[in-house]
Amino acid sequence: MNRSAREGIDITRVVAAPRDRVFEAWTDPEDFAAWYGGEADVPLDRVSMDVTPGGEWSLVIVVPGAEMPFHGVYQEVSAPERLVFTLKDRSAPADVEGETVTVTLTEKSRKSTEMVFQQRGGHLTPEQYAAAEDGWEAFFDALDARLADG
Repeated sequence: MNRSAREGIDITRVVAAPRDRVFEAWTDPEDFAAWYGGEADVPLDRVSMDVTPGGEWSLVIVVPGAEMPFHGVYQEVSAPERLVFTLKDRSAPADVEGETVTVTLTEKSRKSTEMVFQQRGGHLTPEQYAAAEDGWEAFFDALDARLADG
């Protein structure tokens, strides 16, 4: 891929959990706080989720010496197979919706789910997309660990 033309992120993973449970991990505040941010702290009292079309979500990742707020709006909620929402951090210009995240879940077996993740928008530089992709991979490692615990 031509890195200078990069306009998003594509990650596909097979998660060792039923599709309903993976969807819940994306939509339940306690679950979401446990894995979003990877190994960083996401205090549950700093998470808000109205998982309905047009509903808003927000959370704050806390690392030593800094807080990183994220927020967005749910555009599509089709349990348990699809979730579409916007994503903004404090660096995003106020006049843009932010990046659009699409998560599609396909049941592979009773105990495994293919998760197709896409982030689009073209608002980030190629370097920012590369860093964001590394971040998502770490988050998904934490998601795997969370779901492995039951």
